[in-house]
Amino acid sequence: MTVSSNYDAIAQCNKCGFCHVACPIFRATGHESGVARGRLALLRGIIEERVEWNEEMEDPLFTCLGCGACTTNCFGSVPTADLVLNARAEYFEKVGKKPAHRLLFEHLLPYPKRLHLAARAAALGKNSGASKLANALGLLRIFGRDLPKAEGIVDKLPMVSFRGTIKPETYEGQGSDLKIGYFVGCGVDVIQVEAGKATFESLKKIGKLVTVLNNCCCGLPPWSYGDIDNTVVLAEKNLKIFAEADVDVIVTDCSSCASFLKEYKKVFSDDPQKLELIEQTRSKIRDVVEFLYASQFGGDGDKQQEVMDSYHDSHAGTEAVQQVVPKDGKAVVTYHDPCHAVRGQGIKSESREILKSLANVEFREMAEADWCCGGAGSYALTHYDLSQKVLDRKIGNLKKTEADILVTSCPACMIQLAWGIRKHGLKTRVFHISEMTAYKEKVGA
Repeated sequence: MTVSSNYDAIAQCNKCGFCHVACPIFRATGHESGVARGRLALLRGIIEERVEWNEEMEDPLFTCLGCGACTTNCFGSVPTADLVLNARAEYFEKVGKKPAHRLLFEHLLPYPKRLHLAARAAALGKNSGASKLANALGLLRIFGRDLPKAEGIVDKLPMVSFRGTIKPETYEGQGSDLKIGYFVGCGVDVIQVEAGKATFESLKKIGKLVTVLNNCCCGLPPWSYGDIDNTVVLAEKNLKIFAEADVDVIVTDCSSCASFLKEYKKVFSDDPQKLELIEQTRSKIRDVVEFLYASQFGGDGDKQQEVMDSYHDSHAGTEAVQQVVPKDGKAVVTYHDPCHAVRGQGIKSESREILKSLANVEFREMAEADWCCGGAGSYALTHYDLSQKVLDRKIGNLKKTEADILVTSCPACMIQLAWGIRKHGLKTRVFHISEMTAYKEKVGA
């Protein structure tokens, strides 16, 4: 789909400026080019041939976080994020793709084993201090202008991936007759491994069988950069795995993955056969938050009516969580809404109800809890300075809660938030919601 074909949608912008209030980038920079109204004006200029494609368009097009806050605040509900994504695709056609994108999107993300090897190499470099040396020598610049600045965002990397420990196969559970497929997102698989173990542990308690799927990346990273061709490759791989899996539901603990998997129809809008398969699959996709909520409070079918009583006992949470939660008293807990959860899927109250049900927890709402943290996948690696300005606003709101624990459901958000906490010298710990609700028992087959 070209920019020109979106003219009617772009023209719906009446230039009222209500997007200014909601846009994290505009609030950070004050630049018209960094807000929906400005970006849409640029696209209109392209359509009307007042503007030609060139490399100077990279910043206006690629500094958009894709958070969707502008659309939520727009009287006409103009889907700016989608329109910008379509423009990015045309930008790559006119200007060209970058080598780093080709490496990641074509040669790593479609192949989990290759991704695991690359992640292990990165972990060796990070944990040994070699990445700091490489940064000092200027070697990281070959991967992008902002990567040297962003080298410290991740504190440590696990040496073994989640699926390097818990293999893609079917495991016996202790719950109802529900057969659960676990879609392991890239962020959980190679970075937030403990969150993956916690999710797996909870799924085994809920279901009769849990199948750790041998899925590849959901496809959101290349899609976000306008790389439609590689998105199609990834989506087709996953749809084949879904079709062959004997499962009742497919659960993922990455809100970004969940949101995109539910919207695969965008990728195959002109393929009737694929659309039929997508509709069959979509009914099975669950964000881990909505799945845990339904399992605890009911409302998602007879197979998920059993209440997880352990949510209410003192043993809920992983050992790392229990180290923060006092035995006598309550830990102050707050929540950050990932953009792909609250605006992508409409999931908001469920996470809070889950946390409020936990023992030894005092839930305290954070101001602007649904304000983007600036992580946005790899955004912090490609637009470091901007991402930090957005992050600082989030951390300022976090400070006011005086929370012991900050919970979310997005691996990229976890990385960004933990980095902000370290920068500001806070003692708050960041946990995935699965880590808050997991049982204390050892994870395994």
